[in-house]
Amino acid sequence: QVQLVESGGELVQAGGSLRLSCAASGRTFSSYGMGWFRQCPGKEREFVAAINRSGGSTVYADSVKGRFTISRDNAKNTAYLQMNSLKPEDTAVYYCAASIYTTVAVTTYVDYDYWGQGTQVTVSS
Repeated sequence: QVQLVESGGELVQAGGSLRLSCAASGRTFSSYGMGWFRQCPGKEREFVAAINRSGGSTVYADSVKGRFTISRDNAKNTAYLQMNSLKPEDTAVYYCAASIYTTVAVTTYVDYDYWGQGTQVTVSS
């Protein structure tokens, strides 16, 4: 079992920055990959970024590439999503997720086994 708790979401102006955190507990943090997804009301959950278990490999959605950075600190059992140059269209509930059975950074919803409760990010124009 893995428990995930996100934090850091808030209201920010367009062009601003936020850093989301995802604190993990349960299984050894360095043994699984992590990802971030987001969801707007009435829309499907969409992939944002992923990182493999060591932190040496990352992948991003085209919509956030160059603006967002995913990272992890295995000593602190925490994953991060640094979000810069935020846009109103980045407004969503952001979820972190753990992928137990894959060894690479994965982008597909079904590859993730555990999810946090989500944190709201609102970007005003």
